[in-house]
Amino acid sequence: MELYLDSADFNEIENAFKLGFLDGLTTTPTFMHRHGVTDIDSYILKLADLVPVLMVEALGKTAEEICDEAHRLLDLGLQKDSTVFKIPISLEGVKACKILRNEDILVNIHLVYTLQQAYMAMHAGATYVCVLVGRWQDQGHDALALVQQCVEAVNYYGYDTKIMFSSVRNMEHVRNAFDLGAHTITVPYKILLQMPENNFTTVGTEQFYEHTRMMTVKVKDAMSQVNPIVKANTLLQDAIIKMTEFGFGCIVIVDDKNEARGVFTDGDLRRLLQKGGRDILSQKMSDLTYNSPLSIDSNEILFKANEMFKTHKVDNLLVTENSKPIGLLDIQDI
Repeated sequence: MELYLDSADFNEIENAFKLGFLDGLTTTPTFMHRHGVTDIDSYILKLADLVPVLMVEALGKTAEEICDEAHRLLDLGLQKDSTVFKIPISLEGVKACKILRNEDILVNIHLVYTLQQAYMAMHAGATYVCVLVGRWQDQGHDALALVQQCVEAVNYYGYDTKIMFSSVRNMEHVRNAFDLGAHTITVPYKILLQMPENNFTTVGTEQFYEHTRMMTVKVKDAMSQVNPIVKANTLLQDAIIKMTEFGFGCIVIVDDKNEARGVFTDGDLRRLLQKGGRDILSQKMSDLTYNSPLSIDSNEILFKANEMFKTHKVDNLLVTENSKPIGLLDIQDI
């Protein structure tokens, strides 16, 4: 099934066709007007250089006017083998379709809402017959049945015509197009962006990234570049200020030899305040006692750090390099 983008927004078109798998672009004067295009001819030529196949309108009251418009656009520089001229269904439209197809010019008969209209277009040799599913459903009609009837007519009678499923409003329409055997579908940019989305795919992909990261990223590359370390002779009140500035719930205390004395946490602060009140703020960090800090070498991978977080049920690990403290790894860094 061919996949066409339905748009006149140059930014959308440029981004979409960088994906590399779209078959072409279909646009309308209404879309171009909506996006403020004032020089249609120049804009069409610009789009033609960007996409593999371009479907553009060839308007006219009579078959002769329609054909003249198609030839005029070709004379401007559109290529015969990569341009499809869109013609609204009518007696003059199918007459023009027959004339243009006899010249090997590609035609899309669109604004089709009935099987009779589709039959006329097929019989006139239309390259595409375009059923506006969403718009027809809005009026309470069974547009899916119409698409199915058109596909069956092509398959049964052997018409050299592709049935285009257009006016796509949601992802269910994309699935409908597949189920019905439509040969082509044209989707707006917002639907194109939704097509690869699925919650299980997202969850699975995130798990792959997470597990790969655990096995490949080193602690030193994941830890915060802030160095939450203070000397042991620092006053507790100053250490608290530093801890706040660093944005950690703890701080590393080192002696004059840069050896780690321990880690002071906001939990330790609460316990000291409950026990000794505000007077403890004048104490030095060296006056306090500490448990031996849990540490990890900066060159270890995150997998080991994560195991330590789980095993010891802590939120921070002291990171060392050559046995010297260089900072903290927060569980959020994982």
